[in-house]
Amino acid sequence: MDGDKTASLVYLAVLLAAVAGWVMVEYRQRLGQALRVALAWGMIFIGLMAGYGLWNDIASSAAPRQTVGETGELIIPRAQDGHYYLRLLVNGQDMTFLADTGATNIVLSPADAQALGMVPADLRFLGEAVTANGTVRTARVKLDAVSLGPFQDRDVTAYVNEAEMDGSLLGMDYLGRFSIEISGARMILRR
Repeated sequence: MDGDKTASLVYLAVLLAAVAGWVMVEYRQRLGQALRVALAWGMIFIGLMAGYGLWNDIASSAAPRQTVGETGELIIPRAQDGHYYLRLLVNGQDMTFLADTGATNIVLSPADAQALGMVPADLRFLGEAVTANGTVRTARVKLDAVSLGPFQDRDVTAYVNEAEMDGSLLGMDYLGRFSIEISGARMILRR
C-alpha cells in the first residue's frame, strides 16, 4: 500500500471514529433508536449506490430512439457517449449499429453474425481490414434484406469481423446511400 492510500485509510478511520463517538454521546440512553437511524441511513446509501450503478441501463432504455420525420427522413438522436446508433432490421432480425463514417463497409460483430444464423467457424475469412485496433480478418457475406426506418435494400454486402467487437458498424458504403445531415444532437438521413 502506497503513502496516499495509507493516508486516505487513516483519514477515513479518524472520520469514522469521530462519527461513532458523536453517535455514542448523542444516543447513549437510546441505543435502539441509534441502530434504527443507522439502518435507515444505510438503506438510503445502498439505494443510492444501486441507482448510480444502474443509471447507464436506465438511461439507455429511456433514451430517445430514431424516428421518421414528417417528410420521410430518418432522425437519429445522439447517444450520451456522443455516437449515433441506428436500429436496422437485417434479414428480419432487429439489430443496433454504430454509424461509423470512418468505416468503409458494414461490419458485423461475430455475435451479430451468429444472431443472423451465420456460423463464424463456417465463414471464409479471406479479407483484411485495417482498424484502430490493428489488422483483422474479415469474411464477405450478403444480407438479403436490410431496412432502416422506411428505407429498404436487398442483397447488401457486409463483412463479418473475425475479432470480437462491442457491436456492429454501419460504414460509408451503406451510409453513402443517404444524404447525411448532422445538426445539433441529431443525425438526419434522407433519400
